[in-house]
Amino acid sequence: MSSITSRRSALKNMVAGSAILSGTAALTDAFAEAQQSLGAELNGKINHSVARWCYSKIPLDDLCKAAKDMGIKSVELQGPAEWPTIKKYGLTCALPWGAGLGIEKGFNNPELHDELVKSYEEHFPKLVAAGYDKVICFSGNRKGMSDEQGMENAVKGLKRLMPAAEKHGITMVMELLNSKVNHKDYQCDHTVWGVELCKQVGSEKMKLLYDIYHMQIMEGDVIATIKKYHPYFAHYHTGGVPGRAEIDDTQELNYPAIMRAIVDTGYKGFVGQEFVPKRDPLASLKQSIQICDVA
Repeated sequence: MSSITSRRSALKNMVAGSAILSGTAALTDAFAEAQQSLGAELNGKINHSVARWCYSKIPLDDLCKAAKDMGIKSVELQGPAEWPTIKKYGLTCALPWGAGLGIEKGFNNPELHDELVKSYEEHFPKLVAAGYDKVICFSGNRKGMSDEQGMENAVKGLKRLMPAAEKHGITMVMELLNSKVNHKDYQCDHTVWGVELCKQVGSEKMKLLYDIYHMQIMEGDVIATIKKYHPYFAHYHTGGVPGRAEIDDTQELNYPAIMRAIVDTGYKGFVGQEFVPKRDPLASLKQSIQICDVA
């Protein structure tokens, strides 16, 4: 889908520079290593998910198997074609996609409203049939538009969708992305803009994806932001800053403290690991779960 293409295109250079496994023998060895000592009980305060695109070199079946063994409950950012495979392993897709026109073409452009509304309205029944209640969406790029005009346009477009979203029980989840490093010109690039958008749309079915990596780059103050605005956050993503690599002590964020802040808000949704591994992908994924599995 276009969302997948946009996201992968934006991260192409970083992915190319990452140490992704290649070759059947190497992949087999990696799975064997990553599955050693798996099966330990998790604390259960965080519902763990993983973004599929970060592990695109690993077959989906194999990723699902490894995720299941690690205690991960979801493989996300996938569309209808992948949902049956995910379900086969007893996993969910915490944040699906499959509608819209990608990151750069979003609801801030009124010329796209008809196409966007049609795309999402046609997708809602598929989500319901699969047992999912959320779908990702995007603001689109500014293209010279002021934040005020972009807000006005996006509110109009999203309000058209809310009756159908409410009818089907689907939450539209707009992602907060940085416009400094990865997604130049993207409009929903600050928490306060996204929160005001939700307020003006005026529906409980309009929320935000608080991407910790992106918002650390744009504004920092992550824990205070989570405490203040958590009612507007329907999903979270991780990622190491700088470089969107592993979330361990090679980067500047304190993820255990951030996870505790999320837990303290009473959040019961999912946290998706969305970093690009620079080392063994599955070993890095397992490490991220251990880091985020706060007591």
